[in-house]
Amino acid sequence: MTHSPLRLYVDAQFTSPYAMSAFVVLREKGIDFQISTLDLDASQNLAADYASLSLTQRVPTLVQGDFALSESSAITEYLEELYPQVPVYPRDIKQRAKARQVQAWLRSDLLPIRQERSTLVVFYGQKYGPLSPDAEVAVGKLLAAAQALLADGREYLFGQWSIADVDLAVMLNRLILNGDPVPPALVAYAERQWQRPSVQEWVRLQRPAL
Repeated sequence: MTHSPLRLYVDAQFTSPYAMSAFVVLREKGIDFQISTLDLDASQNLAADYASLSLTQRVPTLVQGDFALSESSAITEYLEELYPQVPVYPRDIKQRAKARQVQAWLRSDLLPIRQERSTLVVFYGQKYGPLSPDAEVAVGKLLAAAQALLADGREYLFGQWSIADVDLAVMLNRLILNGDPVPPALVAYAERQWQRPSVQEWVRLQRPAL
């Protein structure tokens, strides 16, 4: 089966954890694709030509011929079905549902962490001050869930690596790379995910100065 060439729209600073997630899946699957960048600070994502592609006017958006898809978890699930040869989700249906649960949770909850620990700390090394009480509550929730998911010192969330491991590692690294206290086992877990070649390729992308 042949497929149309793929194009992935991402942010020009390469700091979107959601764009990173889609990028990593494409690399893991060995899929040829091209990257187009949008300057979100200049509101290029709101321009008419991009709005005609992206239902949500956000990044990432995947374009394949006359088909365009936004929202990173939708993109990664689509790629999993389109190119199943190299899986990025667990094969077991219940474990796969759990992986999607983790992804949905990280995208819809923990807002105080995302607000007070921007991914600028992850990809630019920009540090932030003490967390607010609301953020401390969110951190407690994140760490408790991560420790439960990674009980018994397991290397990955669901037996073998999945894209949910990268998504969780990014959220943990918002804290770890800022110097916030995180249990050593979770630090080791995040560092392990960070060394994956597909992740390192994103981390090492040439970023414009802030």
